[in-house]
Amino acid sequence: MILVDTNVLLDLVTEDPVWVEWSIAQLESVALQGPLLINDVIYAELAARYHSIERLDAFVLQAELTHIPMPKAALFLAGRVFTRYPRAGGQRSGVLPDFFIGAHAAVEGMKLLTRDTGRYRSYFPTLRLISREV
Repeated sequence: MILVDTNVLLDLVTEDPVWVEWSIAQLESVALQGPLLINDVIYAELAARYHSIERLDAFVLQAELTHIPMPKAALFLAGRVFTRYPRAGGQRSGVLPDFFIGAHAAVEGMKLLTRDTGRYRSYFPTLRLISREV
């Protein structure tokens, strides 16, 4: 099972000139390993780019993504890890979604397809990442 980070999916949605080819290639490659999953947070982050739920759901269907709920253990872990972030010198606001995504993948033992590895490597060292840097 592979959880797909929002940034990879946004590359497709926005046709990012730097990342879209890499993201498409990675999605095609990892789809051979198992189902491509998104959770509630990823769905909500994608929703910011769509004017209707129907269009978002059409994208999710076309991309062959399966939406799964987040378990309570992942929600708890995300909150605990998030409390360490400012104490470790974290300055950026709006990082909580990354902690939800990383915790979900960690708790469920999923691989995470992402191109934003720094925070995941720091706060979820056992998380198996699929990225350009691997």
